[in-house]
Amino acid sequence: MSPLHAAFVWLNDPANWQGRNGVPYLTYEHLYISLFAVLLAAVVALPLAMALGHLGRGGGFTVTVTNVSRAIPTLALLTVFAATSIGFGNRATIIALAIFAAPPLLTNTYVGIRGVDRDIIEAARGMGMAERSVLFRVEVPLALPLIAAGFRTAAVQVVATATLAALVGGGGLGTIINAGFGQQDQGQILAGGVLVALLALLTETALALVQRAVTPGREKRRTTRRAVEAADAVSVS
Repeated sequence: MSPLHAAFVWLNDPANWQGRNGVPYLTYEHLYISLFAVLLAAVVALPLAMALGHLGRGGGFTVTVTNVSRAIPTLALLTVFAATSIGFGNRATIIALAIFAAPPLLTNTYVGIRGVDRDIIEAARGMGMAERSVLFRVEVPLALPLIAAGFRTAAVQVVATATLAALVGGGGLGTIINAGFGQQDQGQILAGGVLVALLALLTETALALVQRAVTPGREKRRTTRRAVEAADAVSVS
């Protein structure tokens, strides 16, 4: 039996879709881990990036933090956490994935805020707006397409990487792949990989629709593309 046929058989076995080890529950657990990781990253990265972008400072700091965060392997973090009070399991995975998700959120938000037309900002100030109002009523709405792109990138990366939870006693769809390796079952390994890939594709599609919804007009899309190019330049430098 070929691995592809074995994976098809595994996915069509009703026993693999029931209980706490079934596909529905593991999918829920996978999404739970991914969602909380992205939210934790957002709680830290978004306020920092908004403040720095509004003040026009911290470009070098943003680049450094982004590059350092990207250079740290998630599996290495999980290994380090195992030797601390954080330990194993889903909590350790959420923290490690939050660090992994922070760079696109930090970079996209910072560049999005900095990319807002200075004339619009000066006009808002000239109307008597306080700095807080300028940030939340002018800069953030105009930067929203790029911020949404950061969420999209972070979420897809996290969903694809959350399979590592199974290696440290956590849950999620990685459990299927890990069990397949333990049993030398190529069909189960392939089935788990297919499920993770499908979940990542669904996440990408859903967040792409959200990004399109918050990007009104052709001109705004052109502005967003320019900001994306700037974000790439920041992350590479």
